[in-house]
Amino acid sequence: MPRVTAAAKRRSRTTVAPVDVLPLVLTSGWASGINAYAVVFVMGILGRITGLEVVPETVQRPEVLAIAGGMFAVEFVADKIPYVDSMWDTVSTLIRPTVGAIVGYAIAGDAQAVDQALYAFAGGGSALASHLVKGSLRLAINSSPEPFTNMTVSLGEDITVASVIALALYHPWIALGVASFLFVTGTILVIVLFRLVLRGWRRWKARRESAGVISG
Repeated sequence: MPRVTAAAKRRSRTTVAPVDVLPLVLTSGWASGINAYAVVFVMGILGRITGLEVVPETVQRPEVLAIAGGMFAVEFVADKIPYVDSMWDTVSTLIRPTVGAIVGYAIAGDAQAVDQALYAFAGGGSALASHLVKGSLRLAINSSPEPFTNMTVSLGEDITVASVIALALYHPWIALGVASFLFVTGTILVIVLFRLVLRGWRRWKARRESAGVISG
């Protein structure tokens, strides 16, 4: 894939104003908590194609794109297998927030050291929050014996992450609004689903105890 030259970048200078850096960091952090490799890969590819200056040079490097693309392919499969996805989430507990922090730091660019640290913290924190919601949601969904719900949710996550990251590069505040809505919705779903699972478990336990009393 041909790389956009530095001269072309200067001619098509499209950047995010300093005031828009924070929503981009928070949005990329939220997306990293769901699929960190997709964030790096999509952002890097778009940076190479469009020459957007807001995309850090780090994520556009060929070796970074190769690693992110390969790991995204692995996660694409693992994330759609019941229980395997939960194990993958456990392994990713440190990876996703770390990637969110690194991307946030890179987006900060030439900001002062204190600002870079704050952006890194914001990216990592939002990634950890969305990661916990995703992991909890998957645990609740895995209580269902059929695999199709899991596959549908996973595919929806992949499409959503790619779409929101693309939107964030051009309209960071709108993307942050979308990410915030999805985060709140996901949190509510986790609470509702876990209550349903807990209620079902209590009913199953009560039936089992009743059967034991009758047989005894």
